[in-house]
Amino acid sequence: MGVVIIDGSTVRDFVSDEAQFKKSMDERFAAFDLNNDGVLSRGELHKAFESMRLPESHFGIDVATTPNQLTQLYDSIFEKFDYDRNGTVDVEEFRAEMKKIMLAIVDGLGSSPTEHGSCPIQMALEDGDESLLKRAADLEASKSNSKASS
Repeated sequence: MGVVIIDGSTVRDFVSDEAQFKKSMDERFAAFDLNNDGVLSRGELHKAFESMRLPESHFGIDVATTPNQLTQLYDSIFEKFDYDRNGTVDVEEFRAEMKKIMLAIVDGLGSSPTEHGSCPIQMALEDGDESLLKRAADLEASKSNSKASS
């Protein structure tokens, strides 16, 4: 288990690194595309969010949510991702919406530790954690290490 501290600039740098962001989103998309048809169905996106347990916990504490409430939430999320309203989410739609979500995290965290209103967070990570915030922290660490060795 490890611990990282990130702020908005960490996440913004990750999103701004187009190659790294695209690679991460494409990997995540492929993992969610259970039938490998190149698009995410409502059910596949539902399972993806279900596996992350995002709406079922609040700061690590389980929250009682009825199955009906969860279905309504997942349907609402799906509608946000399905820009062209064709009933599926393609990789471009997925990347675009995930970018919006990540930039919303930036807004919530603030841009730097010295910025007024900045709120860095400390994350405990399990071994093998491949969350997007972990990838953002890894990218920042790799840039810091390359600057230090220069």
